[in-house]
Amino acid sequence: MVTLSKGGAWLLDGTEVIEEAENSEVVLRQRLGEKYISREAAAENTIAYRILKSHNTSGDMDRLKIKFDRLTSHDITFVGIIQTARASGLTEFPVPYVLTNCHNSLCAVGGTINEDDHMFGLSCAKHYGGIYVPPHQAVIHQFAREMLAGGGRMILGSDSHTRYGALGTMAVGEGGPEIVKQLLSQTYDIPMPGVVGVYLSGKPRKGVGPQDVALAIIGEVFANGYVKNKVMEFVGDGVDNLSVDFRIGVDVMTTETTCLSSIWRTDDKVKEFYEIHGREEEYKELNPGSVSYYDGMIYVDLDKVKPMVAMPFHPSNTYTIEELNENLMDILDDVEKKAKVSLDNKVDFTLKDKVHNGRLYVEQGVIAGCAGGGFENLCAAADILRGKTIGADEFSLSVYPASQPVFMELVKNGRVSDFMAAGATVRTAFCGPCFGAGDVPANKGLSIRHSTRNFPNREGSKVTSGQIASVALMDARSIAATAANKGYLTAADTFEGEFTNPRYFFDKTIYENRVYNGVGKADPSVSIKFGPNIKDWPKMSPLTENILLKVVSVIHDPVTTTDELIPSGETSSYRSNPLGLAEFTLSRRDPAYVGRAKDIKKVEEARVSGGNPLEDASIGRAFEVIAQMYPQVKPEQTEVGSTIFAVKPGDGSAREQAASCQRVLGGLANIAKEYATKRYRSNLINWGMLPFLLPEQADKELPFENGDFIFVPGITDAVKNKADTVKAYVVKEKLLEFEMKLGDLTEDEREIILKGCLINYNNKQMK
Repeated sequence: MVTLSKGGAWLLDGTEVIEEAENSEVVLRQRLGEKYISREAAAENTIAYRILKSHNTSGDMDRLKIKFDRLTSHDITFVGIIQTARASGLTEFPVPYVLTNCHNSLCAVGGTINEDDHMFGLSCAKHYGGIYVPPHQAVIHQFAREMLAGGGRMILGSDSHTRYGALGTMAVGEGGPEIVKQLLSQTYDIPMPGVVGVYLSGKPRKGVGPQDVALAIIGEVFANGYVKNKVMEFVGDGVDNLSVDFRIGVDVMTTETTCLSSIWRTDDKVKEFYEIHGREEEYKELNPGSVSYYDGMIYVDLDKVKPMVAMPFHPSNTYTIEELNENLMDILDDVEKKAKVSLDNKVDFTLKDKVHNGRLYVEQGVIAGCAGGGFENLCAAADILRGKTIGADEFSLSVYPASQPVFMELVKNGRVSDFMAAGATVRTAFCGPCFGAGDVPANKGLSIRHSTRNFPNREGSKVTSGQIASVALMDARSIAATAANKGYLTAADTFEGEFTNPRYFFDKTIYENRVYNGVGKADPSVSIKFGPNIKDWPKMSPLTENILLKVVSVIHDPVTTTDELIPSGETSSYRSNPLGLAEFTLSRRDPAYVGRAKDIKKVEEARVSGGNPLEDASIGRAFEVIAQMYPQVKPEQTEVGSTIFAVKPGDGSAREQAASCQRVLGGLANIAKEYATKRYRSNLINWGMLPFLLPEQADKELPFENGDFIFVPGITDAVKNKADTVKAYVVKEKLLEFEMKLGDLTEDEREIILKGCLINYNNKQMK
């Protein structure tokens, strides 16, 4: 189904793969003759390399400085982004910037907060010259596919699932500060990423959809980090056998592999997609060169992919539905064991009570958002449900078309009536079910969803309140087959009917009538509208020569998601209020964190305001110990802050608030064995936090405990002088030395950390 090469691989004429081995050089020379080129030259023939080169401004392909063609954000990220950019000197949007309103569009929490944010966005689109997509018109990524993507272009979005590779667009999902840099005409600075080929062969069997293929890939590459921070490039003759909607459905899920971006070769089907959407000029044929080199190769035999399910609590926890049904109790036992780690043994969790007469029963189905709400997915689901009913028991089914144009066509071709007749409810374009702001299951409920993630509590339950529900990811087709069986888990390859595959017609007037397009028409005379919840960022101090950190949370889970660092769902309404949102930091993982962080923040506030930090008894004792070895260190000149330790933090969402909330509570650093994603580490840096790494031996035993102080002398010199290793001390009865690493930092990143945050850095730049 899915296999991986053990090393690099050459792709010849887009069809023949030769894996790197001892004799591969000889084989290549024999095979290519005069056409032979070096591995380095062949690596420059990937689609990804060519696109990156065309957008790189540094002149050095080892150290990229990328300028993107277009930007996109949604309504729980754009307020903070624009506020940061305004504080940094923004005058107008330099490239097309789309503000969609698909996350807080229900306006159900916090009074006027959500709609206030929307009005802020519309006024900013007018003031700075942007594009504003009103609520319920489209989810962020569907609008980008329909109206923003272009062959050979690059798009940066403040949402982790910013992926438009199937349309020939290299797209990257990052935290808000990286959008800010682009708005200020700065660059996205990264080392040249590796490129991994994904060689597709064969044709999907009946009933298999894009989520099945995506989950099969994720299950093979997530845990081993095969594509982490790399670009996935989809090639092979199997691409020809996939519709563009199918490709999009696979592509959007590449985020869950932890890759940096994705790109696909393009063909006449992609050309037709652009023609349907009235943007023929955006099509560009893309293919790898005749001899291309990849850092690895993922082989996907589409013929062998079966309907899949990702069991709680991660998209990589994958099985075929057939395998699950045949080994139900054994697999459920394994899921429960894994859940104990994910849930930290805080609640009793079982799915065995869902087994009715030997079959797994689920209470809810959802087909939604950027992954599931596409036209083809919903038409296939309607075909399976036509003439059937989901029943009148616990099971419910909700369907969310990804955009108003898709919704309109489903109305016109009768699929909406098929859903409604079967008992499903059809909603407007909304991302809520994906992050816990809609269709929250009942306590101990199990939901099957064609959406992007199934992390703990992401569906909206709260372990700290004794609530637990869970999500299994599946394709829309198998969700529909399960719905037709009234909630009993069923694979779509059992469907005996025919898929009708109706043609899609895009109605451009829907957007022409409702979407505000102010690109190139910035009007500074338009006043920006501020609701009472929209607050400026608090001031942050530059880094001092020495720092004192207090460890306020220690997390030993193998992976810590951004959902655990700052919860999604109802907290989303407060993302335009930095201090208000910060109250929720780590609330689902370590509820005591906020109080501990605030206590240390008070000490730092006293220091900055000219007070005496030593009035805090624990701080006084810490500096007494420090003075034994460093008598010259002055408390009033030493920044005091908090830090957390997590083994591998930052999996999942691009939300910058996972870092900024720590920062506004006085966070100065994270300490980790490794960072799950580049985007989370970038968020830390852009908010002035030190991204410390512990050496490998930290696995065995940490040199510190929760509540300990860590003294780091000479940190500004270490940052300035590009030191890789930093000397630090745990403050006990005496100073106990250990080492941490800073990792690779660009010159700008070093300066941002020294200045205290990206806002400070840009304020200095403007002067």
